[in-house]
Amino acid sequence: MISADSMQLYRGMDIGTGKLAPVQRRGVPHHLLDIWDVTEPASVSEYQRLARAKADEISGRGRTPILVGGSGLYVRAVIDHLEFPGTDPLIRARLEAELAEAGPGPLHARLASLDPAAASAILASNGRRVVRALEVIELSGRPFSATLPDYHAVRPTTQLGLELPRDALDKRIAARVGQMRQDGLVDEVRGLLLAGLREGRTASRALGYAQVIRFIDGEWTQDEAFAQTVLATCRFARRQESWFRRDPRISWLPASGQVPVSVALAAIDHDVSSGD
Repeated sequence: MISADSMQLYRGMDIGTGKLAPVQRRGVPHHLLDIWDVTEPASVSEYQRLARAKADEISGRGRTPILVGGSGLYVRAVIDHLEFPGTDPLIRARLEAELAEAGPGPLHARLASLDPAAASAILASNGRRVVRALEVIELSGRPFSATLPDYHAVRPTTQLGLELPRDALDKRIAARVGQMRQDGLVDEVRGLLLAGLREGRTASRALGYAQVIRFIDGEWTQDEAFAQTVLATCRFARRQESWFRRDPRISWLPASGQVPVSVALAAIDHDVSSGD
């Protein structure tokens, strides 16, 4: 199993990302977990290189690589013909300074005027991705949304998605956040702050972690921090659903109960027989 969860890549971010403990993995190898320190900024292009190399290695052993996770761009980076534009330290530093001074709102408004499609796909609160989109636009002179090509996989791929009614999904999110609180997310964040979490441009903005930091800093009560985590996660889930729904190659399976193996196998057989 190759993880495509952008936050499970970080060492020590366990409770807030729902990372399975080794004993829960039932002997199944889980790849690309815990590969970065929390101070390291995310790099989709680096993840692409690592994940494709791991997929090739698994295939070379006669096995089928299974990519699991919910970070849409990371999934597409592995399976599709995505080439990532370069970066410019001066442009990035200027945009990061604007973000630190004014917050993500004004930058997102600028992105909406330059590239409405990109703005609609990126949460207004996700300053890191807004900065990257604006950087690419300034560097390339093209809309950031134009960097995502049509859906053409680099290798034969079957995609399965799990769907839930929205109210059921919201209840699961609330229950999960409550469990994160009970399992000790606050203590996990305190420990990660000692490891440099606050300086991590990507990790410090992760759902749950960003809200708990505001509690630790005295901006919110603990109840407010976890309530805001539920709200932010529900909004994020809707964005993720919208992202994946645009991909016509995904076969959607009901997840309200146990998914029959026969249903999943039928979806895989259909992809194989149709040559998708």
